[in-house]
Amino acid sequence: MRNDQLAELGQQLRVDAVRAADAAGSGHPTSSMSAADLAAVLLAHHLRYDFDQPDHPGNDRLIFSKGHASPLLYALYRVAGAIDDEELLSFRRLDSRLEGHPTPRLPWVDVATGSLGQGLPVGVGMALAGKRLDQIPYRVWVLAGDSEMAEGSVWEAVEHAAYEHLDNLTLIIDVNRLGQRGPTRHGWDLEAYARRLGAFGWHTIEIDGHDVVAVDAALKEAGSTVGQPTAIIARTRKGRGVAEVEDREGMHGKPLPDAAAAIEELGGPRFIRVDVHKPPAAKVLHTALGGPLSLPAFEVGESVATRTAFGKALAALGSARSDVVALDGEVGDSTRTEYFAKVHPSRFFECYIAEQELVGTAVGMQARGYVPYASTFAAFLTRAHDFIRMAAVSRAAINLVGSHAGVAIGQDGPSQMGLEDLAMFRALHGSTVLYPCDANQTARLVAAMAELPGVSYLRTSRGNMPVIYGPDEEFPVGGSKVLRSSDRDRVTVVAGGVTVHEAVRAADLLGQEGIDVRIVDLYSVKPADAVTLQEAADATGCLLTVEDHRPEGGIGDAVAEAFTDGRPMPRLVRLGVRNMPGSATPEEQLHMSGIDAESIAAAVRLLVEQAVVR
Repeated sequence: MRNDQLAELGQQLRVDAVRAADAAGSGHPTSSMSAADLAAVLLAHHLRYDFDQPDHPGNDRLIFSKGHASPLLYALYRVAGAIDDEELLSFRRLDSRLEGHPTPRLPWVDVATGSLGQGLPVGVGMALAGKRLDQIPYRVWVLAGDSEMAEGSVWEAVEHAAYEHLDNLTLIIDVNRLGQRGPTRHGWDLEAYARRLGAFGWHTIEIDGHDVVAVDAALKEAGSTVGQPTAIIARTRKGRGVAEVEDREGMHGKPLPDAAAAIEELGGPRFIRVDVHKPPAAKVLHTALGGPLSLPAFEVGESVATRTAFGKALAALGSARSDVVALDGEVGDSTRTEYFAKVHPSRFFECYIAEQELVGTAVGMQARGYVPYASTFAAFLTRAHDFIRMAAVSRAAINLVGSHAGVAIGQDGPSQMGLEDLAMFRALHGSTVLYPCDANQTARLVAAMAELPGVSYLRTSRGNMPVIYGPDEEFPVGGSKVLRSSDRDRVTVVAGGVTVHEAVRAADLLGQEGIDVRIVDLYSVKPADAVTLQEAADATGCLLTVEDHRPEGGIGDAVAEAFTDGRPMPRLVRLGVRNMPGSATPEEQLHMSGIDAESIAAAVRLLVEQAVVR
């Protein structure tokens, strides 16, 4: 395409952004207009993508981190012939695939964007997959806005990309000077961005983002740079081409006041089509699986930490499946991903203490067809909650593992205790939440996660716990195990993880007093086994939940939800961590929080005597 044609294509993209937002009565046309020339040159000359085969392994990846500029992305799709004009104008309608911010409802969108600061971390995951796993020379292009460069997650990704020498990754920063409420921190000071990125080890190029010749040269230079990721820092003007809105504050996120006049000023609608360059032939390396799955087996009566069982099971799963990858937040010796790293070093990724990048990398890798298991302490996954939330919006299949959960970790104190993680993960759309209590159960659940859709979470414990299930026991997701049951049961104790063992000990104490209790191991917290819980309620009339977690959002709430179908609610008492823990032994911590065997037995005694529990 000649330079004058590229400029015309940029104008077409602007017009289409204005038209789409005007048809919807909402949207971000001005943010789209600033990046139109950048997008035009990229699509026409540099992107290698087969829109008829979005799953082609050689396709470049294009991430609009500034997802609010979705009108520009959809205008690009019209240019490529992926959508027609009628669909473009369905922007933001209830029945439209063209949402306000892009999601994978569209086959050409790998991940949902719109929560700023996430595109580059995910792009790092895709670029890592291309360079170290796929070994396919596709490029990852990330279009970011200057406002989101204030996000800490961006700089986690910047450092990680430079450390990994991701020369297949290009960040294009649309420096249009204006954010939502006014000027950005650095305005048009391109050198300010260049200094920071250069300090991390990036190759930087500063350009006028409306000069198509300069844009073309910069994209070409990015493609030829070796050993470094490249950042193209482009000076642009928000609302470019329409005098009424160009570089004016107060126009963010609004349709243009006079769309017809703006379209006329931009030269009217165009219908340029571009035959986007097809990717070269490529072969996926991980289609062939390894050998049969041989999970580790633990003898009943052994004392094994569930985190240890997780590590060994993950290593075994990696031997059976070449698409399984492991990521860790620099605590692999504690989470036990080190077992995987020793056996499968090429598929282990150290993300260091950067939990947002950890999850972003996992999301990027699953978009390339891998099955990621990302691990850190349960408490630290809270830092990445927005990334996890957006993973659910992306329909991403990722497996997250939080170790060192609850007060049972002991002397390290409350800063290290995951006490809110079950609630966080249960609240996610389409999520699965698993909480094993012994080693064989853990191994089975680790394997099951590889086949689950959406975000899956496995909660593991630090301390050794008795193995109570045989290695051939089955643990279907959505199920539970009834450990004690009789016709004389007066209370059902529902527990998970470490509290299952406390419940067993409490049952032994109570049995000596002639008080029989039923014990349900609710290893699948979401989905929970409503049928078993309802049957237990019918049989005993009273449920007592006990969990090493805050009372809000965990096992107690999961049990309560099993009775929201209109049936009578049984008597329900919940034990959880209501205090602020300090440093103490695990045994002392459980007792101080009122969730040890003695506390469970005391609560049952009160219940069977019909005492009021406050």
